[in-house]
Amino acid sequence: MDWELVFTIREALKRPLFADAAVVGGATGLDRAIRWVHVLESASVESLIHGQEMILTTGIGMSVDLPSSLEFLEYLIQKNAACLCIELGTYFNSVPEELIALANQHDFPLIVFNRTVRFVDITLDLHSLIINRHHRMLEELESISREFHRLTLTSQGTVKVLQLLSKSTRTQILYMQLQGKPQFFPALSPEEQGPLLRFFSAFYEEMEGVHQPDAAPIFREFGGKTVVLKPVGALDQTWAYLLMVCPHKPQEFDCLLLDSASLSIAQELLRTRYMEERKLFSENLWVDELINGRIDDENRLKSLIGPDFGIVNELPYRVCLIEIENPRNVKWNSSENEWESITFHLSLVLRSIFEKYLFRPLITLKNNRLTVIALDIQSKSPGRTRLQQALEALQNIRSDEKLKDLQLMIGVGKSHTQLKKAPSGYREAVQALSLYPCHQKAILFYEELGVFQLLLNLNDGKTLQNFIRTYLGPLIDHDQQKGSELLLTLRVYLDHDGSKQIAAKKLFIVRQSLYYRLDKITELLGEDFMSPENRISIQVALRAYQFLYPEKLTVPSSRSLPL
Repeated sequence: MDWELVFTIREALKRPLFADAAVVGGATGLDRAIRWVHVLESASVESLIHGQEMILTTGIGMSVDLPSSLEFLEYLIQKNAACLCIELGTYFNSVPEELIALANQHDFPLIVFNRTVRFVDITLDLHSLIINRHHRMLEELESISREFHRLTLTSQGTVKVLQLLSKSTRTQILYMQLQGKPQFFPALSPEEQGPLLRFFSAFYEEMEGVHQPDAAPIFREFGGKTVVLKPVGALDQTWAYLLMVCPHKPQEFDCLLLDSASLSIAQELLRTRYMEERKLFSENLWVDELINGRIDDENRLKSLIGPDFGIVNELPYRVCLIEIENPRNVKWNSSENEWESITFHLSLVLRSIFEKYLFRPLITLKNNRLTVIALDIQSKSPGRTRLQQALEALQNIRSDEKLKDLQLMIGVGKSHTQLKKAPSGYREAVQALSLYPCHQKAILFYEELGVFQLLLNLNDGKTLQNFIRTYLGPLIDHDQQKGSELLLTLRVYLDHDGSKQIAAKKLFIVRQSLYYRLDKITELLGEDFMSPENRISIQVALRAYQFLYPEKLTVPSSRSLPL
């Protein structure tokens, strides 16, 4: 750039309209920036000052007494005004030494006009310069941003973008990929790199898991310089950081260029990830064979996974089955190409999230179900907790336009090692997912199924039906004949350890209605239905009935049920 972005007080003093102006205080602050010009004649300026304004005044609001003048100047300094220009004459004959001392103390320029000036002319002159400079800044920014975009379409695009960013801002740039080596533009010696890398490490430990790629830059001090830190990424994930080390105070132009460069690099990284995901999507077709038990030759498994098979095969893993509920009800047209694009994009987002939570995902897609073998590459923290967090993050993506309307249901198998056991994990995930109507939980781990694990294996068409009739037959018949809700009442009553107060509240009925129902249940099942042996059998029978007919034992949300 052959021009300076910031318009300073020093430059303003060179304008013809300031030919007779004199700096009487705060001369060391002449390089302060001027963002705008205000004419103020009142000390009540609370809502008028935003920072970096040149204030013009005839002194009418300061002429009352010295304390009011000092208060006025102190407030301008506090609000970060650029400077104060006073026209000497009718209202203000001379500047008190106390004002000059205060201005010197804060490096706040105090300028006087010794003759009458037209404030409107100063305002028009400086505003035209400021607006013209801002317009030139936007043109320059647009030009460099287009060049950033063009460079990302060339070989080593990211490197070229970073070189141009460093040249355009006249700053030191550090590009720090979370999985890769640091890059410096311009190059630094190892001795010079060390302090900056240690600074970044401390920052990363402080901000890890908090800073998102769409967040505003962060400003930090480093060795007498200002560092501007900007995350780089997409899909709600941060993949790298850009650090701009400024020997000067960072200007708006610098920050806008940094933001534009980070966006261009993020787009290139996203394109690269798309290509890698396409490749992995094709390569991982064997995952479907594995989970369905069609790969029993360990040598073939070794050839599919590669040289790190020995390590991978010992990692703990869980099989996750992710079902896209009512996939054709999303707002997009349901052509095959569009649906493939959506599911592929979901796979890309899933991989990014799982990697963030230290899982290596092996993914395969069939119809509206993604199956993921989530290999846990970090054994120092509980795997189930991290996997739960990863799955919740996947479900809660609302900023992604393609995925925000998808409803995901997820079943998760038990933890296993040895990939040949993946079919067992897959069956567990299928069973967990199949019980969504009973539990109404979007993420269900196999360990949470409880007695349903047993019931799933007894569902041969007769065993469960006979067991249910043995313990609940009279209640089922009464509900069918009378339209009552005795089965649901019994379920809620037992689920809350026989608490009448809680049961009535959950069923949205008064206590007297609950007493009536419990009396009827006792009449139909016998006085000893709450004895330990009978109670266990009845509760299992209720779970079996819920398993077979989940819609019939749904707890009401608000309205009362019939007696």
